Amino acid sequence: MTTRRRFTLTQYLIEQRRRFPSASGDFNALLLDVALACKAIARSVAFGELGSVLGHPTPEVATSINVQGEVQKKMDVISNEYFTQMTEWGGHLAGMASEEMDEPYQIPDTLQRGKYMLVFDPLDGSSNIDVNVTVGSIFSVLRAPQEVIDSGRDVVAADFFQSGTQQLAAGYALYGPTTMLVLTVGNGVAGFTLDPNLGQFMLTHPDIQVPTDTNEFAINASNARFWEAPVKRYVDECLAGKPGPRAKDFNMRWIASMVAEAHRILMRGGVFLYPRDTKDTTKPGRLRLLYEANPIGMLMEQAGGRASTGEVPMLGVQPTSLHQRIGLVFGSKNEVERIERYHAEPIKHELDNPLFTERSLFRDSHY
Repeated sequence: MTTRRRFTLTQYLIEQRRRFPSASGDFNALLLDVALACKAIARSVAFGELGSVLGHPTPEVATSINVQGEVQKKMDVISNEYFTQMTEWGGHLAGMASEEMDEPYQIPDTLQRGKYMLVFDPLDGSSNIDVNVTVGSIFSVLRAPQEVIDSGRDVVAADFFQSGTQQLAAGYALYGPTTMLVLTVGNGVAGFTLDPNLGQFMLTHPDIQVPTDTNEFAINASNARFWEAPVKRYVDECLAGKPGPRAKDFNMRWIASMVAEAHRILMRGGVFLYPRDTKDTTKPGRLRLLYEANPIGMLMEQAGGRASTGEVPMLGVQPTSLHQRIGLVFGSKNEVERIERYHAEPIKHELDNPLFTERSLFRDSHY
């Protein structure tokens, strides 16, 4: 019996590069640097309390806040440092942007600068880390504006304001029972599992496809009172099950880690909703466009799924700020399109006042 040969991440990237004979190899080298950062994060996460990486950065500063107004965990800070330190030295980047940094990260003057930019959420779902629930990292690669490449100047926030269609690569690392790296370089989606004996990401899921239909959805139901009417309609129809308008039963999931949610959907289908709502009218959504919604959107679209604001395709949205928030719906194509359709249809106002309900000429019989 012969054993099927598995490609390493490096070999996979070499195969992808062969589609572009004139490519320099810088792109592949950058992605391998990102993979190295993810391996380092996976190792720290695996030690948990044994590695003193849980909780807040210091006991005295239990309210360390990042630019998002969110409480930082130790692993947020550590993960951000892994990303910056392991990717800045290679000479492939013009600059970076991260959820954990207010302004763009500049490549030190002592190091060579390159033609790409990296945006990332170094530890998505970090609120789960203290209870040993799956977390992950999300990243996206953009090409730096030509003027930045030619002049070598420091990057500014506006250099990152590129729509999701301009991404060159996107992916995430998943730190769970196994460590996985899921990646697209614009030619489908591939999944790699970290072999702890070799220290290598091995290709285990060569052509991931999101099923078109599903009977599973993920949403934070505690926000139901803040949902817009189309979202409420969609969830109500799912909850109605077989007797309802969808004529089938649905299951609901909620992990509170978008990487874990996205991975489940890539593996078996489903739809994820973190829509715009009225909970905080100053924020047009919870998730960040550049380093959460766009990379996940590219992965979904490359795997045959769909990503949307709920109203329009996610990858067509033009960013206007570095940490811009947005509503996000992604997953099985038919379900996402249904949600978009509900947003496009006129709202039907329900009349709760009995004076204005439909009435008959005949009185209801109580006999």
